[in-house]
Amino acid sequence: MRIGFIGLGNVGGKLSGSLLRNGIELVVHDLNSDLVAGAVARGATAGGDPAAMMRACDAVITCLPSPAASAAVMEAMLPEIGPGKIWMEMSTTDEVEVRRLGGEVLSRGGAAVDCPVSGGCHRADTGNISIFAGCDRATFERILPLLTIMGRRVLHTGDLGSASVLKVVTNYLATANLVSCAEALVVSKAAGMDLNVAYEAIRISSGTSFVHETESQVILNGSRDISFTMDLVAKDIGLFQQVADRAGVPLELSPKLIEIFADGIKRYGPRELSPNIIRRLEEATGLDIRAPGFPAEIRDDEPEEPGAEVMPHRPVAE
Repeated sequence: MRIGFIGLGNVGGKLSGSLLRNGIELVVHDLNSDLVAGAVARGATAGGDPAAMMRACDAVITCLPSPAASAAVMEAMLPEIGPGKIWMEMSTTDEVEVRRLGGEVLSRGGAAVDCPVSGGCHRADTGNISIFAGCDRATFERILPLLTIMGRRVLHTGDLGSASVLKVVTNYLATANLVSCAEALVVSKAAGMDLNVAYEAIRISSGTSFVHETESQVILNGSRDISFTMDLVAKDIGLFQQVADRAGVPLELSPKLIEIFADGIKRYGPRELSPNIIRRLEEATGLDIRAPGFPAEIRDDEPEEPGAEVMPHRPVAE
């Protein structure tokens, strides 16, 4: 298969890198010509524009910052979609929008998949990230070899749109955990605790989590760098709130998280690194939440391994 990849940013650049590293014939496009040039230097071909890429490729992957960006790219590609073509949406996007755009693809005889990733940029860089995939089973089996190159754990979530719902669910949980970790670290410091000790206490206890074991480290280092920004958090938790609103679920914590990040964006700007949400509490208390010995960025030290499908837990038939 000849694969197109549109969107070579923090996540897309790493996912496309896994495809290149594993010998996939890849055509790329990004509005940033420097990112395209970097991918070409690693063996990709410059795609020119989305329409040309869909015309030339068996499948085109989009990994873009917003539903609006995905819609614009899809509008350009639609005239070139027909039987045998696949659109793979790896952006974090709105389930309603991905179903609308996917419907356009299906109506032309193509196949559509929403397949967002979860697990952090450091795992996207090594091919060890997790991937959700929403589509019919036949399409899933057709693209599974590609997904297992880009990710280690691949979950077929159901119909088109289901992966996007679960992606914003997991990002909401990560955001709630980031805010709670920030509060826990500031309270620990204010109570006179050694932050190195506090980090370990949380890590070895029932309070630990993926977010604590990654983002708390770069918070304590002071870099706060996970290659993810406040505007992206605001987008993701806003999408989660929309899912809840459509389902009629009266949430309490979600609106507060939206309020907290709106304030963070107002104070520090939309492109501020998301773990710097802790600055609101540092400024309120006058405390510096840093400690020696923590890394400036998180790296995945697991060796790259072939991915595999994850099967949902089901009751064992008697």
